[in-house]
Amino acid sequence: MMSDYTWFEGIPFPAFWFSKEILENSCKKFVVKEDDLIILTYPKSGTNWLIEIVCLIQTKGDPKWIQSMPIWDRSPWIETGSGYDKLTKMEGPRLMTSHLPMHLFSKSLFSSKAKVICLIRNPRDVLVSAYFFWSKITLEKKPDLLGTYHIRGWLSMREWDNFLVLYYEDMKKDTMGSIKKICDFLGKKLEPDELNLVLKYSSFQVVKENNMSNYSLMEKELILTGFTFMRKGTTNDWKNHFTVAQAEAFDKVFQEKMAGFPPGMFPWE
Repeated sequence: MMSDYTWFEGIPFPAFWFSKEILENSCKKFVVKEDDLIILTYPKSGTNWLIEIVCLIQTKGDPKWIQSMPIWDRSPWIETGSGYDKLTKMEGPRLMTSHLPMHLFSKSLFSSKAKVICLIRNPRDVLVSAYFFWSKITLEKKPDLLGTYHIRGWLSMREWDNFLVLYYEDMKKDTMGSIKKICDFLGKKLEPDELNLVLKYSSFQVVKENNMSNYSLMEKELILTGFTFMRKGTTNDWKNHFTVAQAEAFDKVFQEKMAGFPPGMFPWE
C-alpha cells in the first residue's frame, strides 16, 4: 500500500524507517563536521560491505568492533530517526551512512572538509538485487529505479579532494586494491598482516554470517516478509534475469539519463 511510504520531495521512503520530520531535519538542519566520514550509496549497491571494510580499517583488522556492535550503531543512517538522534549526540569523529541524493543532502557538507566515500554499482545488478529485496509489488511504486539522479548528482563532486568514488565491480575484481585505496584516502597506514585481516573479515560470507552486520537482530516488525538482506554479492547477475529486450530497453533509458559522462567511465560498460 502507498501508505507504507513516506513521500519526500517526490521520493518514496519506507515509512517504518523514515519519517518526513527526520528527512526534513536531515536535509535542512543536520550539521556536517570537519572530521566526519560519510558513506554514500544508492540502495542495494554494497553499502554494508563498504561499512564493514571502513570499520575494519579503523581497527586495523581487529574484528571485535564489527562483531560486538550492530552495523547501524557503528555507522548510523543520517535520514533514519534512530540514526539522526545518535549522530546529533555523538562526539568525536563520526562515521555515518546515507542513501540520500545530493540535492536532499545537508548543504553544510559542501563547505566542509568532511570525507565522503561514494560507492556505485551497475544499475542492472542494483535492479535485480532490489527486486529480490523489496519484491516486484514494491518496485513498481519506486520511480527511477536506475538511480540515475543519485549517480549524476554525487558524481559531480568526483574531482573534489575529500570525495572518493568507488565502483562495486572494481571492489569485487580487486578487493585488496580497493582496501588500500580507501586507506590512502583516509590517511591510514596498515601493515600487510592488518590489510589481510581487513580482507578476511570483510568477505561476503563472513559479513553475511555476522549477526551484527546481516540485520538478523532487527526487530521482527521491521523485517519484510521473505526478507533477505544479503543475497549473492556478485556482479553481472542481471544476465540471469534480463531478457534481451529488457536489457536493450534498460540500456536506452540509462544512456539517455546519463548523457554527458565520458565513454568508458563506468566499469560495467
